[in-house]
Amino acid sequence: MTPESIQTFVSYVGTLKGDEKGEAQVFCDRLFQAFGHAGYKEAGAILEDRVKRKGRGTGFADLSWRPRMLMEMKSRGEKLQRHYQQAFEYWTNMVPDRPRYVVLCNFDEFWIYDFNTQLHDPVDRISIHELVDRAQAFNFMRPIEQEPLFENNRVKVTREAADKVAHVFNEMVSRGENPKRAQKFILQCVVAMFAEDCKLLPDALFTKLLKECVEQKGNTYDLIGSLFTQMNSPSPARGGRFQGVEYFNGGLFDVIEPVELSETETKLLYDAAREKWDKVDPPIFGTLFQSSMNADKRHAMGAHFTNEADIQKVILPTIVKPWRARIEKANTLKELTSLAEKLLKVRVLDPACGSGNFLYVAYRELMNLEMEILAKIHEKFGERAKKAVGTASLVSTTQFFGIDIDEFAVELAKVTLMLGKRIALAEVEGSWFDRSGELPFEFERPLPLDNLDESIVCDDALFVDWPKADYIVGNPPFQSKNKMQEEFGLAYVNRVREAFPDISGLADFCVYWFRKSHDCLEKGQRAGLVGTNTVRQTYSRESGLDYILENDGTITDAVATQVWSGDAVVHVSIVNWIRGKSGLKESPLRTQMGDDRDSPWKIENVKVIPSSLSSDFDVSKSKKLTTNARSKVCYQGQTPGHEGFLLSNEEAETLISKDATLRDVLFPYLTGDDLLSTFPSHPQRHVIDFQQQPVNSAAKYSAAFELVKSKVLGDREKAAAKESERNSEVLESDPTARINKHHANFLNKWWQLSYARKALLSQIGGLSRYIVCSRVTKRPIFDFICSDIRPSDALQVFAVEDDYSFGIFQSTLHWRWFLSRCSTLKSDFRYTSNTVFDSFAWPQQPSLASIRAVAKAAVALRECRSSIMTDNKWDLRELYRTLELPGDNPLKKCQERLDAEVEKAFSFPANSDPLEQLFLLNLKVAKKEEAGEQVVGPGLPAIAVGENLVSGDSVRPR
Repeated sequence: MTPESIQTFVSYVGTLKGDEKGEAQVFCDRLFQAFGHAGYKEAGAILEDRVKRKGRGTGFADLSWRPRMLMEMKSRGEKLQRHYQQAFEYWTNMVPDRPRYVVLCNFDEFWIYDFNTQLHDPVDRISIHELVDRAQAFNFMRPIEQEPLFENNRVKVTREAADKVAHVFNEMVSRGENPKRAQKFILQCVVAMFAEDCKLLPDALFTKLLKECVEQKGNTYDLIGSLFTQMNSPSPARGGRFQGVEYFNGGLFDVIEPVELSETETKLLYDAAREKWDKVDPPIFGTLFQSSMNADKRHAMGAHFTNEADIQKVILPTIVKPWRARIEKANTLKELTSLAEKLLKVRVLDPACGSGNFLYVAYRELMNLEMEILAKIHEKFGERAKKAVGTASLVSTTQFFGIDIDEFAVELAKVTLMLGKRIALAEVEGSWFDRSGELPFEFERPLPLDNLDESIVCDDALFVDWPKADYIVGNPPFQSKNKMQEEFGLAYVNRVREAFPDISGLADFCVYWFRKSHDCLEKGQRAGLVGTNTVRQTYSRESGLDYILENDGTITDAVATQVWSGDAVVHVSIVNWIRGKSGLKESPLRTQMGDDRDSPWKIENVKVIPSSLSSDFDVSKSKKLTTNARSKVCYQGQTPGHEGFLLSNEEAETLISKDATLRDVLFPYLTGDDLLSTFPSHPQRHVIDFQQQPVNSAAKYSAAFELVKSKVLGDREKAAAKESERNSEVLESDPTARINKHHANFLNKWWQLSYARKALLSQIGGLSRYIVCSRVTKRPIFDFICSDIRPSDALQVFAVEDDYSFGIFQSTLHWRWFLSRCSTLKSDFRYTSNTVFDSFAWPQQPSLASIRAVAKAAVALRECRSSIMTDNKWDLRELYRTLELPGDNPLKKCQERLDAEVEKAFSFPANSDPLEQLFLLNLKVAKKEEAGEQVVGPGLPAIAVGENLVSGDSVRPR
């Protein structure tokens, strides 16, 4: 690539008519040549690449060059903004190897998008005549790719501006300024800095005032305070330095509390003011919110931040696509003007609005929808359009409503919409129509800003009536059921559960928003929410998505699970639904397959999206089987509750060498990592377990007892004291409230494990070995453990010792049931006894020959595992990773033989869906239990008792 080669290309383009159909392909080929390739084909690009679009058949992308670029060509003179949605839709469906950059071009201009960082606004706009000087923006097109240099990177500008302002805020608070006063002042400064760069304040006034304060020792209390006072005055200054300052509004500026900044703070604010505030991107301006919030508070409230690509996974299917379908269908002037009028009555609510990101994106998309309607009217009806539309009343920020419990978040949300309105108007004005009179309406004046005090309010959304809305969108707080009490306090948790008695106390916090959102919807209205991916599992699913589907709801679009884009370390589900029927023949269901943000995706179109958000047969309505629940087979391992109960093997051996009686209370202790990540698998620590001995009996084992006393007692006393303080606060406000005695109970028996699992030890005590799997796992790995070993709570324990039972647990049938019924931690699967084990129906009429065959295949599989691991010095995790690779694998063949024998034991019909058959068997067994009939439960069937089906292999202490 040389300047000469690019100039040759530019000159050539000048000879073209700019016809999309006839000249686009040769344009693309010459563009590749300009950047040093022999041509597009030699570079590996594809013309007219097929892209399957959800619900819209197959499209043809003009040029795809994965994973670098997607390019869409339009005829000369075409408004590129009108084709953004088509390009974005192609990009969304181009998985795997989705292109990093998307380019729209009309022969005269290139718009370059990087949807991973900046979704709506191009990172650069380059005219054909600027290409020689601006070629570095196309560095991704070079034969050896380089980092491009863009001039419209809003993300970078926004982060730098937000960080600088947050620095000022933190400085103010650290020296003792009232935080609320500082927040209000900082937000007023943000609006002023934005306003002067957007020409809403005259002649860089705010920056000049700060410069005067820095260089001439002016006082911010006087100068900035006076400016804000004038910005709040409907009466313009008749003279002086504030002449020309217009009225902003009576919301953010209704109370002016001047602040005298320190010299350092003034310099920091002056530095912030010189950023390009007209390039600030409102959807990510929440970084200011994030940076200036206390980290502990942010965690407690479940506050987190969404990038725009994820916001669009709610806004597009919930709001934009249904409206776009109506616009495409409308063809008469009456139909189109009716849609324009209806759009102005749309109301959108985010009941957990945070800094307003969802509301702003929804506002901008509604404005673009309005532009689509007006553009269609203008193109189809010409001069008649001006008479029909008149002076259009544009979509207003007052159509958008928000609720948040954090006062600063509410104020920031108002500012986000205020700033966003001006940016959105500018984008619309410059992208959809020419400024030269093509507009069939007049844009409203940017000032005064809308007063949003009545629309966006500070309150607890769970205990306040919500404004009526056509669409409910947002990102409710993430907080697991296990940490709600710790983070929110017992009194608040009790209040929530009393207000929502139909929601399980084991459901995650976000489920309350799903439930209340659906209850607020009327027929035909829609909602789209982000939740932890537990919303599709167990109690959260039953209280949320099951409720929605059972009460006239239809899921229209969903992400089953994906890596979260914000700072909360979770995987999320995104669910969009309508109250009533959707009318869709197919609905898109997306699943990210991995733990990294760039992990690949599986995209499916399904007839119905169930509450499990899975295309597999829905087994969510399986019954709990009494036989399984009472079988005394499935247990969770021991929970010490404190590291002080654990010793290294060397420490334990040293103690036992001095006092052999310590063998009564010191035991090898196996964790999930010990099982999967050591070769050979073995316990790496011992546990001190006095079981239920009273303190005087435990004290006889003095060496172990003193260790526990020195390491555990003090911490348990502190935890109990903190709990007592919290309980006292709860009882002060409500003497009848239930209080928590969790840590008090642990203190009363401080020398004992938190959960010693007496019933578990009783069951495995009479066995030579027992089966375990890691409770949180990616792979189906079960193994036998010697009964001398104590299992940790990271292990799911099955108190059976026979090879037949092992074969059933290790089978793919059981694994698929496990995947369909379990909960998850990130993308790993969690074995849950009450949902997985208690509902898994075992073979009801296996023959003795079949039982023997399953046991034999199970032994052969473990022997194969042991042989490979010994030869390669692999642990179990390393071994099972090889199953994910293509090619022959002896372990894979052993698994297939085991699966074949297990399927024979179940006697399912050939070519049937295994999940469906397991579900039907579950219902059949449950029905027999209800009728009092005998059924076959977990473990070795009665007909096989006496058979020699217990081999000798197991994980043992080293």
